[in-house]
Amino acid sequence: MATGVLVLADGEVIEGVGLGATGSAVGEVCFNTAMTGYEEILTDPSYAAQIITFTFPHIGVVGVNDEDIEVVNPAAATAAVGAVFRAPPSEPSNFRAKGRLDAWLKARGVVALAGVDTRALTSLIRKNGMPNAVIAHAPDGAFDLDALRAEAARWPGIDGMDLAPEVGATQRFDWDETSWKLGEGFGHRKDTRFHVVAVDYGIKRNILRLLSDAGCAVTVVPATADADEILALKPDGIFLSNGPGDPAATGEYAVPTIQGLLESKTPLFGICLGHQLLGLAVGARTKKMPQGHHGANHPVKDFTTGKVEIVSMNHGFAVDRDTLPENVEETHVSLFDGSNCGVALTDRPAFSVQYHPEASPGPRDSHYLFRRFVDMMAEAKKGDT
Repeated sequence: MATGVLVLADGEVIEGVGLGATGSAVGEVCFNTAMTGYEEILTDPSYAAQIITFTFPHIGVVGVNDEDIEVVNPAAATAAVGAVFRAPPSEPSNFRAKGRLDAWLKARGVVALAGVDTRALTSLIRKNGMPNAVIAHAPDGAFDLDALRAEAARWPGIDGMDLAPEVGATQRFDWDETSWKLGEGFGHRKDTRFHVVAVDYGIKRNILRLLSDAGCAVTVVPATADADEILALKPDGIFLSNGPGDPAATGEYAVPTIQGLLESKTPLFGICLGHQLLGLAVGARTKKMPQGHHGANHPVKDFTTGKVEIVSMNHGFAVDRDTLPENVEETHVSLFDGSNCGVALTDRPAFSVQYHPEASPGPRDSHYLFRRFVDMMAEAKKGDT
C-alpha cells in the first residue's frame, strides 16, 4: 500500500512510502545532485516552495543535528516544502548525529516520499523541465487523487512569485558567529575591520559566518529596507544575499534600492538572487531555466583568474548575458551549460556570482570571493583617505 504520493500537474502519480509530516504540500519539483549535506539543503531558504528530489540514493545516514541548519529566520521552520528519496532514511551513523532524518522531517513539517525511482524522475525533469506538483503523506494510504491533481494543476508556479519576505528577516539584527571547528563548535568574532550591511532575501547562516571570519561586523536588514536606511548605517560594504522566487518579482522593490546603493559607490557583493537582482538593477534581464542548477558539484570558470572551481548551486533563474549593458563584464560562466554565473561592474566597485561561494554543503573552492570583497572594501577605504 502506498502511503505517499507525488502528483504532477499533468496528472501523473508517483507512489511510494510516506515519511515526515502527514498531509500535503504544493511546490515545484527539482533535483539536487549533492551526495551529502541534506540538512543544509532542506533548510536553505532558496528552496522555498520547492520539492527536492535527491539523486543520491542513501539519504539520512549521518542523521541530523542542531548545528547544520542554514535558515536564519526562526519563523521559517523550513525552506523546502517536500523531499523525495530513493530509499527510506537509514539509521544514523555519525558522531555528530542527534536524531533521525525522518523524525526531523516530521518535526519541521516537511512532507517526504521514499521508494521512488529518482533516476526516472530526474530524467523527466531534465526532459520536460521542473513540474509543479503536490506531495502527500497519509499513513492509511487514503488519497483523493483527483483533488490532488486539481491542486497541482491550479498552483501558479514560482514564476512571478516574490518569496523573499516569507523567509527573510523582518527586522534588523547584528551577527558575530564564526565558522564551526571540530571540537570547538561555532565561535564569535573578536576583531573587526569592516562593517557590512547584508540585505536578507533569504540569507544562509554560513554566509554570515564567513563574513564574520573575514573580520566584518555584520548588520542584517530586511529585503524591503531602502537605500537611505542602509546607507544611514554607514557600511563599508553591502552584501546582497541568496533567496527564493522570481527575481523580477522581488526586483519590484529591490531594484530601486540597489540602484541607490550603486550610486553611493559603496563596495557591493551579491550571490544567487542577489546576483540576479544586481543584473536587473543595471538593466539586464533574467530568465527561467528549464531544470535549474541544484547541487554541490558544478564546474564554473572564473575568467578573472582563468581557474575552474567546483561550486554549490541552487537556482532556477539566470541572468541573460545577451542583455548585459556595456559597463558590466561577465566574470564567471557555467561549464555545464554556458549560462552566466558572475558579473562585475566596470564603473562601480560591485560584483556578484550566481552560485553559493559559502557552500554548506559543498566544496570550499569559492571562499576566495569573500576575501575579494574584503579587498574591495580595503581599497575603497584607502581611496577615502
